[in-house]
Amino acid sequence: MSRLLIQASTALCQLQDAGRFGVRHLGVTQGGAADWRSMALANGLLGNDLDAPVIEITLGGLTLIAQADCTLALAGADLGATVEGQALKPWRSFTLHQGQTLKFAQPLKGARAYLAAPGGFTAPQVLGSCATVVREALGGPDGFGHALVKGGELSYSGAGPALRELSRALIPEFAARPVLDVILGAQIGAFSGQSTFDAFNRPWTVDSRADRMGIRLLGPTLEYQGAPMISEGIPLGAIQVPPDGQPIVLLNDRQTIGGYPRLGALTPLALARLAQCLPGEVVQLRPTTQQAAQRQQVELMQRLKSPSP
Repeated sequence: MSRLLIQASTALCQLQDAGRFGVRHLGVTQGGAADWRSMALANGLLGNDLDAPVIEITLGGLTLIAQADCTLALAGADLGATVEGQALKPWRSFTLHQGQTLKFAQPLKGARAYLAAPGGFTAPQVLGSCATVVREALGGPDGFGHALVKGGELSYSGAGPALRELSRALIPEFAARPVLDVILGAQIGAFSGQSTFDAFNRPWTVDSRADRMGIRLLGPTLEYQGAPMISEGIPLGAIQVPPDGQPIVLLNDRQTIGGYPRLGALTPLALARLAQCLPGEVVQLRPTTQQAAQRQQVELMQRLKSPSP
């Protein structure tokens, strides 16, 4: 079994996988990688299951030391990663020799990087997942929802495959001002006409009030004109509009029910892209249909599961 020693970390460096399913009726949230696509691509580089446990590194601040020669893979944001001071770009697998240091400094492009190990990192399964949800004290290296901490160790037992680099066709584009597709929700008709127009024709700025529960968007004030709501289940990517009229996109660590009206929900691909946006970035919302979103998702999953990513 191979090990990585954690020399430095932050509360935003966590073990994640695809998350927990079939437990929301118990009040347990999903958790899992915020940018699921980058997680899948990192795992694909090593021949892992696409949802194998990885390290989600948000904004940098993680330093690891190899306890033996190992092959790892990196995808997602460019967080200024270095191996012994030499720059390491994402979207490739690489070798880390015994005693060498892998360090993530700060965002250069994107917000979240994903580090995969052969076979996935070893961690207790809690309700079918090792995904870290700090609020619920579930998952993580010890099963009790803790983030990675200095002095801890991470282990894995898989064998390192040959080094690979992703083809350009599979690498997501973290271009400025992304367009995020939205499947319209049940309350869309209860917003004023001006609000509906503004929601999809005006820019939105990612607020600094953002975490794994949700990301607030700043822009035109949206006016809900419908009747008060009874709390209902909330899907991943739901766009809630509280009384101040500034929407909140709910992410993996969201609450399971809520009573604010919703514009709709981001598609899975749009959600992965939003997870890479830093505060101050500008995004645009675009309506789409459930059928189009499903078709897009199926096509991408077929490409991700191909033997040669």
